[in-house]
Amino acid sequence: MENFRLVFDFVLEWNGTDNIFWIFYVLNLILSIIAYELGFAKKLPVLKTVIVYILLLIGVYILTIFSTVMRMPSVESLIVINLVLAIYRTRLHFQRKSNKENMPNA
Repeated sequence: MENFRLVFDFVLEWNGTDNIFWIFYVLNLILSIIAYELGFAKKLPVLKTVIVYILLLIGVYILTIFSTVMRMPSVESLIVINLVLAIYRTRLHFQRKSNKENMPNA
């Protein structure tokens, strides 16, 4: 698992251990929000959206513990998840666009 900690080693080299937990918390939070928006977000009322993001804040805190204390490659995994979801959404967009163009107007 040592070879998969590229981001951890980079952040550790550039910033040291002073604020490493909060740096990873912000990284995990940003990447988790992007993954949520790309793959799972639906139109919700405002209160439900606030609840979802509060739960995301709590979950990312736990994920950051795995990322820093246990040194698991969660940031790298979130990067891969975001790339896969971005490719999926792009292909879906182009497929819907081509289907829309091929349909005859009624």
